[in-house]
Amino acid sequence: MRLRIVWPGKTRNQAIRSLQDFYLRKINRLEKCEIIETRETRGISEKFEKRIKKIEGQALEKYLNDGYIICLSDRGQEMSSTEFALFLEKISSASPSFITFVGGGFLGLEEKILKKANFLLSLSKMTFSHELIRLILLEQIYRSLTIMKGLKYAK
Repeated sequence: MRLRIVWPGKTRNQAIRSLQDFYLRKINRLEKCEIIETRETRGISEKFEKRIKKIEGQALEKYLNDGYIICLSDRGQEMSSTEFALFLEKISSASPSFITFVGGGFLGLEEKILKKANFLLSLSKMTFSHELIRLILLEQIYRSLTIMKGLKYAK
């Protein structure tokens, strides 16, 4: 299984960035995974939401041409960690070139990007910052891989 995680911009919060790196290292011990940080829109007022999402969507789009695409969205389906592990196992057995997770910026994802998704995933009914949700996604991917491989997850 090859995993790719794509989102606009770098994580600026150093504490969250450090934990992201921690989980990415743990994931890469089990499966190949890369994070791609695309262009983030800056200097445009939030009132131009459509324009911001379009610019960020154009940067994300070039990574959405192959494999299975999972977009993070508040409209997505929620799963338990075990259900998520079974879901990833099922996808990986179909042998896509990549499983690509796509996260949005602070305003979310452009509708055009959401329509490219094979699946919409919600990590919670609660609202989290886009930087924190990145960390939550990485932790859940790692947890799912340990479940899939029958490994003990340190609690």
